[in-house]
Amino acid sequence: MKDGAIEFLTKPLRDEELLAAVQLGLARDRARRESEKALTALRERFGSLSPREREIMIQVALGRLSKQIANDLGISEPTVKVHRSHAMRKMNAHSLPEFGRMAAKLGLVTEKSQGS
Repeated sequence: MKDGAIEFLTKPLRDEELLAAVQLGLARDRARRESEKALTALRERFGSLSPREREIMIQVALGRLSKQIANDLGISEPTVKVHRSHAMRKMNAHSLPEFGRMAAKLGLVTEKSQGS
């Protein structure tokens, strides 16, 4: 019966129930808008990456080592590290796990594929 409803109120309606339902709805909407805003900002930061930085971000999020990425892309390992560093700075990631979570939030990798 509640399918998508915040609360199911029955008559006779008590003022406290209505107020609680309205407050719950407002809190959920605020959280949804904040989440959307954060995702939009994350997408904008991802848009600032070069194609190579994007490629390396995905590979890092998949748990690949710099040596493996370098071999696959035909570039040197220090070059991979430079691209990774630039990407992390642009994405405002403070750690590799955070960098990977960002990739998952963007839908670039699945949570399950991270670290495999």
